[in-house]
Amino acid sequence: MKIAVAGTGYVGLSLATLLSVKNEVVALDVIEEKVDMINNRISPIKDEYIEKFFKEKDLNLRATLDYREAFSDAKYVIISTPTNYDEELNYFDTSSVEDVIEKVLSMGLKHCTMVIKSTIPVGFVESMKKKYHIDNLMFSPEFLREGKALYDNLYPSRIIVGGKNEEAKTFADLLVHSSLKEEVPILFMNSTEAEAVKLFANTYLALRVAYFNELDTYAEIKGLDTKSIIDGVCLDPRIGNHYNNPSFGYGGYCLPKDTKQLLANYKDVPENLIEAIIKSNQTRKEHIVNMIMNKKPKTVGVYRLTMKTNSDNFRASAIQDIILYLKENNVKVVIYEPTLNSEVFADCEVVKDFNEFKKISDVILANRQEKILDEVKDKVYTRDIYNRD
Repeated sequence: MKIAVAGTGYVGLSLATLLSVKNEVVALDVIEEKVDMINNRISPIKDEYIEKFFKEKDLNLRATLDYREAFSDAKYVIISTPTNYDEELNYFDTSSVEDVIEKVLSMGLKHCTMVIKSTIPVGFVESMKKKYHIDNLMFSPEFLREGKALYDNLYPSRIIVGGKNEEAKTFADLLVHSSLKEEVPILFMNSTEAEAVKLFANTYLALRVAYFNELDTYAEIKGLDTKSIIDGVCLDPRIGNHYNNPSFGYGGYCLPKDTKQLLANYKDVPENLIEAIIKSNQTRKEHIVNMIMNKKPKTVGVYRLTMKTNSDNFRASAIQDIILYLKENNVKVVIYEPTLNSEVFADCEVVKDFNEFKKISDVILANRQEKILDEVKDKVYTRDIYNRD
């Protein structure tokens, strides 16, 4: 079966790689460099399993800039283009998704099913069906971690498809038969419920991050041992010892925009908690800045803009807001980020030499500890308790 994948971020590329083991997959992107890299089996994103599959597997995968080449004769078109949250409209910018839908329709592909994997507002699929007078559109949420996207597709926690027809069942079968997990829970539901699952799942994860960050804020201000408290709390099996490592705040591709979109979907619905999660994340960043300012540094060094180990993404990372607040307090900030090619980021000097970075920094901010920082522990400010996540 031929499958097209529009968009080669970590969602699209992991799906394209997964499905190309047993199917013909054509990946569409608008960036020529990414297309060339994929065709030369060089992963444009940092993901251990994608890199491994590119080296070791005989994948029936090619990438193109031409949507007609990608979509022609495809049984499924998977849409995984970016949907950024528009703060002014209080709504995801879904223009890239609609653009793909319009291109598929312009080709008259009556036997093609479009499956949206991009994160979208609740009710989006139904609105598109009415707008374009179509029925061959569904939503299937993804639950992937940055840097481990293909692994999470190979060993999925669950597969959810927003449809109950034969095309939905076939799509679920495609994902199941491409995975390595023996038993995968599969849920079929309406696309509107599937859209809600995605936003509520990510908002719960944001809630958990915010909760343990507020616990850590309390312990830090009161002079208590954060680890002892978290260990004691998380031995309760109803809570569990996972996703509980304090940080500078949640960020990344999904949590900031998904929580805001869910709050916007609550426009006519009573709520307190969803809005509080978003405010809590802001408060946490302000607390981090206050703790740094108490040290009265002249120069603050930011060790990595990426917030997680084994990641090359720093989109919407909490550290960027912290940098902004520090600059507003007239603190000089320098950045050590090996993935950056530029000399300046956010009007801050990017220091390429790590030894120089250590030398000129009075305080070094590190969302996650790494061994390279051991020799300057006295300078490091981090809330990383467990050296993970």
